[in-house]
Amino acid sequence: MTIALTILHVLVSLFLIAVVLLQSGKGAEMGASFGSSGSQSVFGAGGGTSFLSKLTTSAAVVFMLTSLTLAYLSGIPSSSSMMSGKGKSAPVQTPVTAPAAVPQNAIPAPVAPTVPSQPQK
Repeated sequence: MTIALTILHVLVSLFLIAVVLLQSGKGAEMGASFGSSGSQSVFGAGGGTSFLSKLTTSAAVVFMLTSLTLAYLSGIPSSSSMMSGKGKSAPVQTPVTAPAAVPQNAIPAPVAPTVPSQPQK
């Protein structure tokens, strides 16, 4: 499922790039500034921009939905793992040994002060 959704996501992103690049800006041609409607005559006077904008909107919606779905699916922990098997054994517990008891009246031996040696002349 994730592979198919990833393939769909890549195809929709490429389609979205193509649709955006096909669109022309508001004043892209000189004829558009003088009121000439000859540049969009294939889809009618204003039909080209609305058709391409509808394609852009629908491709953007599908792109966002696939993005959110892929993000959700990547957050779910997968149940298929090499480490989780039926032959799973209990963890080995090592016995804990207490540290050696120190008598409370034991006083540490004093450390003798060291005198720096004088270099001989």
